[in-house]
Order: sequence, then structure tokens, then C-alpha cells
Amino acid sequence: MRRNSANLVLNLALALLCICLAGALTAGVARATSSEPGKDVQVDAGPCIAAVAAADDDKTIDVCGALIDNEKAAKPDRVKALVARASAYDRKQMIDRAIADYDSVLRLDPSLADAHNARGELWRRKGDRPKAIMDFGAAVKLDPDHAAAKANYKSLSLELERIGAMMAVAGKPSFDCRTARRAVEKAICADPALADLDREIGASSFRAVHESKDPRQARELQRVQDQFIARRNAEFGQPGYDLQKAMRERLQRINGVDGY
Repeated sequence: MRRNSANLVLNLALALLCICLAGALTAGVARATSSEPGKDVQVDAGPCIAAVAAADDDKTIDVCGALIDNEKAAKPDRVKALVARASAYDRKQMIDRAIADYDSVLRLDPSLADAHNARGELWRRKGDRPKAIMDFGAAVKLDPDHAAAKANYKSLSLELERIGAMMAVAGKPSFDCRTARRAVEKAICADPALADLDREIGASSFRAVHESKDPRQARELQRVQDQFIARRNAEFGQPGYDLQKAMRERLQRINGVDGY
């Protein structure tokens, strides 16, 4: 009986020891697992890619936006998502938002010539030519073979040259205001809008006459222009005569004749 009791106590002690050892091992494993460096869960770019492939701009803005806002998203994925959303904004005529996305793209990776060119095109559409020319220039500097950026830079440069030339003669008529004697000439010199109209009429008439392949037609075009000037001089100041209206109508007739 005493021996049986001793055996029972021994067996119980062994059982308790096994339980304690098992608990210690479990805790150790748990501690070892928790001490391993944590790994970020891979952010799924699939929905953004699918929305872009489906050409669904609203969904692209939504799901790519979620990817952009996810701090765990990889940098290359964020850049692609920003470009995709910027393109969607562009197609929806939301230019300011598209520009903001390209700003973010270029903060992440300023070496992307495509992003510079795309943002430059948006600036140009907004009418901000200085910012556009800077972006086109940056794109060409990064990639001298970037065909679109080179074409954009060249065409905008020519446009800026034309604007500069136009500004140089803005508000100036086809004749020298210092020699103006007639009342109608003085009125034209005093009004920049009329001065611009007079210069355009003179230039268009000159072009029409000198580009005419038929000498008789050229003489007729010049005769009509001379008649307009004579009628303008004679009728100016009379009741009901609208100088600006007469000049606009004359410019339209010339442009209809020479095809410009």
C-alpha cells in the first residue's frame, strides 16, 4: 500500500514535470517567433493595374489612389500608380490634379523624362508657357532622344518667338503714327485694338496681292484695298459709321480671298 502510494506520487511528479517542460518549450518557441524581424506584407498592385488595363478612369483614380496612399507600397509601384492616376485626371480634364500627381512622381524620381514631358504638356494647356518650356527642356536634357519632348520644346520655342515678335508691334498700325494727319488715322493710333486691326489688314492685303499668281487678280486685289482706305477716310466721323466694324469686315473679306 505504502509502495503503491509512493509510485503514485512519483508518477504524478513526472507528469507535472512533463507539463512544465512542455509549457517552457511552447513559451520559448513563441518568444523565438516573436523576436524574428517583422516582414511587411506585400501590397497588391493588381487592382490598379487591372483598372488601367480596363481603361476605367474612375476606378483607376479610386484603386490607384489607395495604392498611392499606402505607406507600405513599394516606390516603383507608387510611381506607376501616380502616373496612371495623373493620366486618368488628364483625360477627365482635371489638369491641376494631374499636375499635382506628376509633381509627386518627380519628387520620388526626378530622372523620369516622360513625366517631365507630360507635365510640360499640361502646363502648356494651362497657358503657363515658362513652366512648360522648363519641363520640356528638362526632359530633353535627361533623354536627348526623347522625340515628343524635342518636338514640344521646338514648337513652344517658336511660339514664344512669335509672341515676342507680336508684342514688339502690339498696338502699332501699318503706318507711322508720327506722320498721321487724318482724323481717322489719329483715331486708329489712339486705340490699340484699332491699331492691331489696321496692321492685320495691311499685312493680309500685302500677302494676298504678292501671293497671287495672276497679275490681273493682284491688281484687282490692290484696287479693292485702295478703295477701302478711301472709303474709310471719307466716311469716318459720319453718323452711323462704325470704324471698328468696317475694319473687321474688311479683314474677313481679305482672309476669305487669300485662304488664310
